[in-house]
Amino acid sequence: MTGKSAAKSLAHPAVSNLESHLGFWLRFVSNHVSGEFKRLVEANGVSVSEWVALRLLYTAGEATATELMDALGMTKGAVSKIITRLQDKGLVSRAAVDADRRAQQIVLSSTGRKLVPQLARLADANDTAFFGHLDPALRAQLTSALQDIARIHQLKQLPVE
Repeated sequence: MTGKSAAKSLAHPAVSNLESHLGFWLRFVSNHVSGEFKRLVEANGVSVSEWVALRLLYTAGEATATELMDALGMTKGAVSKIITRLQDKGLVSRAAVDADRRAQQIVLSSTGRKLVPQLARLADANDTAFFGHLDPALRAQLTSALQDIARIHQLKQLPVE
């Protein structure tokens, strides 16, 4: 190796290609899947974070702002804004839990309860559009592998954006 090529080698060490990283492909696909879902739910008047809150309330029946804050992994202020937007859209209502009125129970309105299954169908269709071509066994393996990664790294915060 000549002096010039050795110097060049030190100045520009070999680096792996972006495409050689599993993380690149996860992010690449995730951005497209999430972006399309975002477009679909926003066309129905809600943001992805509002959808996640609605979906949690649909299963739980009701929740306090603190419970939503814990489930969404968001700050009190961010959750309060989501609840206010959902209330302004007529999708949830708030009721005081106790006499001091600081704790509030959040409940889906009848409009919110009707909207959740519609949005869930969009989520299902989006999933099918991106992953429906996969053999069911491979799809199950991919899901299991990603769930295993989440478990090992103790990933708890729900994706809301």
